Amino acid sequence: MLLSRYRNPDFKIGNAPMDPKPPNTRKNLFAFLIIATGIVLVSNYFQSNQRRSIPYSEFQTLVETGKIKQLVLSPSDIQGEAQGSDGAEYQFTTNRVEPDIAATLSKHKVQYAARSGNAFLGTILSWIVPTLLFFGVWMFLLKRAAGQMGAGGGFMSVGKSKAKIYVENDTKVSFKDVAGVDEAKQELEEIVAFLKDRETYGRLGARMPKGVLLVGPPGTGKTLLARAVAGEAGVAFLSISGAEFVEMFVGVGAARVRDLFDQARKKAPCIIFIDELDALGRARSSQGGMPGHDEKEQTLNQLLSELDGFDPAVGIVLLGATNRPEVLDPALLRAGRFDRQILVDRPDKKGRVAILAVHIIKVTLGKDANLEEIAALTPGFTGADLANLVNEAALAATRRKAAEVGMQDFNIAVERIVAGLERKNRLLNPNERRIVAYHEMGHALVASAVPGTDVVHKISIIPRGIGALGYTIQRPLEDRYLMSRAELENKMVVLMGGRAAEKVIFDHWSTGASDDLVKTTDIAHSMVTRYAMYEALGHMAYETDPPSFLGPTAPSRREYSEETAREIDCAVREIVNRAFERALGILKRNRAIIERGANLLIEHETLEANQLRDLFQNVEKETPAKQAAAA
Repeated sequence: MLLSRYRNPDFKIGNAPMDPKPPNTRKNLFAFLIIATGIVLVSNYFQSNQRRSIPYSEFQTLVETGKIKQLVLSPSDIQGEAQGSDGAEYQFTTNRVEPDIAATLSKHKVQYAARSGNAFLGTILSWIVPTLLFFGVWMFLLKRAAGQMGAGGGFMSVGKSKAKIYVENDTKVSFKDVAGVDEAKQELEEIVAFLKDRETYGRLGARMPKGVLLVGPPGTGKTLLARAVAGEAGVAFLSISGAEFVEMFVGVGAARVRDLFDQARKKAPCIIFIDELDALGRARSSQGGMPGHDEKEQTLNQLLSELDGFDPAVGIVLLGATNRPEVLDPALLRAGRFDRQILVDRPDKKGRVAILAVHIIKVTLGKDANLEEIAALTPGFTGADLANLVNEAALAATRRKAAEVGMQDFNIAVERIVAGLERKNRLLNPNERRIVAYHEMGHALVASAVPGTDVVHKISIIPRGIGALGYTIQRPLEDRYLMSRAELENKMVVLMGGRAAEKVIFDHWSTGASDDLVKTTDIAHSMVTRYAMYEALGHMAYETDPPSFLGPTAPSRREYSEETAREIDCAVREIVNRAFERALGILKRNRAIIERGANLLIEHETLEANQLRDLFQNVEKETPAKQAAAA
C-alpha cells in the first residue's frame, strides 16, 4: 500500500559538458607504428608473390613461341606478362643472364623496356614512404584531439585543469529560465551586477564575495542557476566537477587547482563553477589515512590556499554546488572563502506553479489543465521532478493520441511517478483482491473520519511499482512546515486504517501493512526521541536530526541509558497501539460503509475523489469524546 509517498528521484539537471580524458599517447603511437610496419610487410609480401619465377631457358622458349606480351628489363632481372598453355595470362620474373638479349628480342618482335635506377634505393623507399605517411596521419589526428581537449592533450597535460570555458552565448540559459527559487536567484543577480559594474558596487567600500556555495537537495536547480549566471554575466565561465581534480597520480589534483586559478586570472573578470564540491572539499581527518586520502587533502589544501590568494577586486567569483554540506571541511566554509551559502530548497506551491509555467511552454496544454491543481498534487517535488512530470504527461497524451495534454494526463503522470508503473499483468486471486480492497478502503474511510487530515484524492487496487498491490493518494490542501502532536497522531491513525480494516472484516492480519507499520513506528519514535511529545520522558531530545539533504547518512548516536531506552520503546509501543485502537473504533462504527465501498472498489478497481465524497457522506466522524474512549 502506498500512502502519500512522494519520492524525490535522484535526478540531476545536466552538468556543463566535460572534456574527455587525454589518451595515452605513447602507448597508442607504439601500437600504431607496429600496425603500419605490418601493413607494409604484408603489402610487399603479396606484391612479390604475384609473379611466378621461371628459369631463363623457359623464358627463351616463351620468346621464341611468341607467348610474351610485354617486358620490363632491369640490370639484374626480367619481369613481364606471358600467355600460358590454357590461354590465361600470368606475370613472371627471371634472372637476366645473357648480355645480347636485346638482339634476340628484336629478332622475334617482342616489346620490351629497360628499368633504370638503383634497386636498393627503390626497396628502401617502398618501406620508408608508407611508414612516413602513416606517421604523418597519426600526428595530424593527435594534434586535432589535443586541440579539442583544450589543455594541450597528451601525457604532459595530466596536471592541467579540465575546466570547460563558456561565454554567455554558449549556455543559452538565463534567469528567465529559472523559477521557484526567487531568493537564490536574487542573490546571484547581485553578483552578476557586481561583475558588470564593479565601480558602482564598490563605491562605499564593499567587496564582492569570494565564494558562493549553493546547497540544497538533488534536482532543485543548483547547476541550472550556475548556468544562468554564465548566461547573464557576460564574462568567462569556467565549469568543472569536483571529481575531476583527483587522479591516480600524486599531486595532480593540486596542480589542476593551481592551473584552474591561473586560467581564471588570465580571463578575469570571470566565474569559476565547481559542481559536486563535496568530492573535492570533504572534511579532513585528524587521524592518518590511506595515501588516497592524503592526495585529496593536498588538493583541498591547495584550494584553500588559492581562495586566500586571489583578490576579488579583479573580478573572480567562485561558485560551488553540493547536496552534502555536512561533509565539507569547516575551513572551506569560513568567512573569506565561501562568504555566502545560498539554500536552493524544494519549491513551495507558488514556486511549483512558476516552474510548471516554464516547462509547459514546450507542450500543447489543454484547457482543463490547471497549474494550481497540478501544483497541489505535487508537494515535495523538486524542479527536476516537475520537469519529468510535464514530460510524462506529454507522453501519456501522445499514447492516447490526443491533440492536447489534459488534466487526466497529469494525473496519470503523478501516479506513475509517485506509485510506479501500472502492472495490469500481475493478476491477484479473488481472495487477495478482497483483502487489498478492504485495506485501501480502510485508509480512505479513516482519513474521511479523522478531522484535519489530507483529502483522499484516489484509491486503487491495481498493482503498481515493485511491491505495491494497491495505493491510496491523499492531496494536501496547503504546504505544511510544522505539525502538532494531534496532527501526527491523526496521520498515524490513517496509516493504521488498512491494518485495522483487515482485523474488523477478516479477523486476521496480512503482510500488506508492512510499509504502514514502518511509517507509523518512525513517526512515533520521532515524537518520543526528537520532538519530546511524550510527557513521561520530559522535555528532552534523545536523538538529533541528521543534517543531510540525502537522508540519514549514519545512525544517530545513542546518549542515554538502557533504562531510558526501555522507556522509549514502551512509549513508542503505547503511541502506536493507541493509533491502532482509534482506527479500529472508527471502522467498527462505519462497517456498513466500508463493506459497500470495498465492493465498489472491487468492481471498478479505481475510485476518484468525487466518488469517495459521495460514498463517505454519512461517515460517523470522530469526536474528542470518542477519541478519548478509544485511548
